[in-house]
Amino acid sequence: MPIPTPVLLMVRALDLGGSERQLAEMAMSLDRSQFDVRVGCFHAAGLRGAELRAAGVPIVEFPVPSLASVKGALRIAAYIREQGIRLVHTFDTSANLYGVPAARMAGTARVISSQRADRALMPPLYRHGLRVTDHLVDAIVVNCEFVRRHMLEEEKAPAGLIHLCYNGIDTSVFHRVRGARPRVLRDASLVVGVVCALRPEKGLETLLDAFAAMRGLEPGVKLVLVGSGPCLGNLQHRARTLGIPPDCLFEPASPRVADWLQAIDIFVLPSLSEALSNSLMEAMACGCCAVASRVGGNPELVAHGETGMLFQPRDTAGLAQTLRLLIREGALRGKLALQAARAIRSRFSREASAARMGEIYAGLLG
Repeated sequence: MPIPTPVLLMVRALDLGGSERQLAEMAMSLDRSQFDVRVGCFHAAGLRGAELRAAGVPIVEFPVPSLASVKGALRIAAYIREQGIRLVHTFDTSANLYGVPAARMAGTARVISSQRADRALMPPLYRHGLRVTDHLVDAIVVNCEFVRRHMLEEEKAPAGLIHLCYNGIDTSVFHRVRGARPRVLRDASLVVGVVCALRPEKGLETLLDAFAAMRGLEPGVKLVLVGSGPCLGNLQHRARTLGIPPDCLFEPASPRVADWLQAIDIFVLPSLSEALSNSLMEAMACGCCAVASRVGGNPELVAHGETGMLFQPRDTAGLAQTLRLLIREGALRGKLALQAARAIRSRFSREASAARMGEIYAGLLG
């Protein structure tokens, strides 16, 4: 019987975050008869670390005080050689910038980096560093067609290095079910909401403005924003200025993401920039009717009029019109939600993602 190939997946930390979640899903889902997976990180504490330990995935912490630390890179290279690691895959920016050169220093493993977002959002120094690592790796994994085009056309990455592997989610956790809503939403007749980091590129002002424009259309409609981030104060101030409290609720980021999504009827992601959104995928899997801006990878998830609705970024009037339609037309809302959940189960499960990543790894190791 063949011995599984030692593989090291790397990320900066093991707490909340899209890249951290995707690394954990991949580590737990790859075929263990093919791959002996272990996870390397700079900070091992956090939610994802607990999940990985419970699943029996070994975690190795490489203390790295800064991205300029030579000692940490030597420690990673030594571990790769000592453990006979044959493939190293870095999942986020910090791991790309630090882990890729360290793995190359080892000289014994195939090296893969990941690009999961538009690099235009990054500081110039990081973007320059990533362009350097693009020429140190054997492959670059992207999570959607939008990022693939970005890497080819704007970052000038060699076409032969790019491999597409869509994100995958655990559909046993994220699935259609409707139970009692959280206490703060018990009196809502219908809930419009979003679960995401409260960052500028999420365009959440558009959602607040659109909700204010159609508020009062039906009694008992509530808006909930679940998440934490630098824009919280400004968003709360805007909500007060629009006069939408108490129909607009802000809830902090929570590990119980599925519970919140299963309480939302219409999920709105008004991003100004997006790759392949875990939040949007999870919302669709949970039976939300999805509404998303027509940017980045969103159209790869939402087929307009089939698995949800799309609108132009910053188009407050267009979003308000879509919300009015979906609030009034319950049958349409239900149809879109059902078809979205089916699409996620068939194309974006963690099993499908792991199978595709396994193909990429096998091809590089072949």
